[in-house]
Amino acid sequence: ATFDNTTTIGILEYEKSASASKSNHKNLPLLKAKLPQFNDSSYAMKFQRKFRSLATAKFPAKVPKNVDRRFFFTVGLGILPCSKNQTCQGPNNTRPAAAVNNVSFVQPNIALLQAHFFNKSKGVYTTNFPTNPPFKFNYTGTPPKNIMLSTGTKVVALPFNISVELVMQDTSILGAESHPLHLHGFNFFVLGQGVGNFDPKKDPAKFNLVDPAERNTIGVPAGGWVAIRFLADNPGVWFMHCHLEVHTSWGLKMAWVVNDGKGRKQKLPPPPANLPKC
Repeated sequence: ATFDNTTTIGILEYEKSASASKSNHKNLPLLKAKLPQFNDSSYAMKFQRKFRSLATAKFPAKVPKNVDRRFFFTVGLGILPCSKNQTCQGPNNTRPAAAVNNVSFVQPNIALLQAHFFNKSKGVYTTNFPTNPPFKFNYTGTPPKNIMLSTGTKVVALPFNISVELVMQDTSILGAESHPLHLHGFNFFVLGQGVGNFDPKKDPAKFNLVDPAERNTIGVPAGGWVAIRFLADNPGVWFMHCHLEVHTSWGLKMAWVVNDGKGRKQKLPPPPANLPKC
């Protein structure tokens, strides 16, 4: 899709102090920004790899060292059938859509959190969200012939307080793009990222488990991957979605259900009495 790739540069000018106004500043050079090209992925990758947490006693980087559950999610675009009696702009009258692990999320009519709390998930959501992509292909190479997505309101259910490692892989279907994935309810640690397809044998050895950046949103690199870890210590239902609004509306989202723990402060509190029902 076409987009405006022009670069905007702002000029920052400081107010002159009383002492500075006495000197001559007219001969000072204008410092012009030297910005990378908008599609310079290697520059962006090198820049992001410099991000580190403080990892001090006051601000510790509590990276989960042991992993209880591992997930591998593909994130990207695809197509869905066009609605009846409509004309769509996708190939063969299909409509563009987006998905995580080939599942394009369908927004339910009843709130996920409400259905979870009252144990009425039947007909609202299922807990069979795929741990890995339903089929393997060269994620950042030539797309498969069948780019049709599946649909559903599927979530991942997690026991309380387990550690999760998640690798998110961009795909080249309908074009490789950077997808800013945002996780509600948690901060996570960014262990590593790379260009191309994630290699489960070689890439984990390069993970930063000492002082990785702690975030709640991370850009899955265009034509690349990113690995994160978080501790599921916040009971409830938490969305994870692309922060490009159009991709979220196309279905690039899913949810994590974190079940209650045993402790008194490890349980999801009930909704307030005056909460409007969905």
